[in-house]
Amino acid sequence: MSSSKRGVEFLKTVADYCVKYGGHDVVTKAIRVTGGGEGRCTGEFTITKEHLNPYGGLHGGCAATIIDNVTTYALMSADSHPGVTVDLYVSYLKSAKEGEEIIVDANTVKVGKKIAFIDCVLKKKSDGSIIVKGGQTKFVDLK
Repeated sequence: MSSSKRGVEFLKTVADYCVKYGGHDVVTKAIRVTGGGEGRCTGEFTITKEHLNPYGGLHGGCAATIIDNVTTYALMSADSHPGVTVDLYVSYLKSAKEGEEIIVDANTVKVGKKIAFIDCVLKKKSDGSIIVKGGQTKFVDLK
């Protein structure tokens, strides 16, 4: 497989497709893919009003959707089928407010014949503190 298939341009193309396809994935339109390939995807976004819960913090559902999508991008860059989610887990460690810049870092831990495991963290760009950590398990043997 060529490096372009697994690199940053590939990841940007996948992210753009998900946003253009519509549906709930459009919430990830603010993410700028900044790096990745070979099973990894990194990106950044600035929290805007549409990302907030009623208390002014990053909405948990928004964070979960970001983890779901960005881990899938990372998995696809490992030359894997995007699969279907078997388990999505999210731990909320710290609040983040409107205007804060967030770094997203997803890493494919293992891709087996049927199952893949991907981890992800969201952290504040200002101090590197982790606000959300999570990941997912995906079934990838879709023949």
